[in-house]
Amino acid sequence: MNVPVILNGNKTILEAPADETLMSVLRRIGCSSVKCGCGQGTCGSCTVLLNDSPVATCKIPLGIIQNADIVTLEYFERTKEYSIIMKGFELAGIKLCGLCNSGKIFSAYQLVKLNRIPTRDEIYEQVRSLAPCCTDLNTLINGIILALEIRDHGIEKAAKKAEKLK
Repeated sequence: MNVPVILNGNKTILEAPADETLMSVLRRIGCSSVKCGCGQGTCGSCTVLLNDSPVATCKIPLGIIQNADIVTLEYFERTKEYSIIMKGFELAGIKLCGLCNSGKIFSAYQLVKLNRIPTRDEIYEQVRSLAPCCTDLNTLINGIILALEIRDHGIEKAAKKAEKLK
């Protein structure tokens, strides 16, 4: 099956059987940020932005994404939002392991792109199922809170807030 999509800003055709997962297709064409983790759609290792929302590619058959806009972490790393998220994670002391980066970063992005400050409980709901391999949930939540602070008030205020969160 030939499936037209926009992949990382470029129109392209993905070729594979309709029931093949988006994860396996993206890995085959060299998208190294798409990792094979749990295979159940919960760990976050295979996450991409699909039409600007984080999705687990291990659960998405190629046949249902015709004309979708797909952004992998490799491409997202060039954005302002990525820089904000990574600065927030750094202030929180998060050192990502490489396996679960896309799930954590894209979950944070889902919250950073909002025009409001979500509650700690809302942040928890967004990230609770992600793989805990390189940080605990509380530290991840703090990193997202700090990214939101950077988004709204700048790095200096976020650094002060980071001291209070420790």
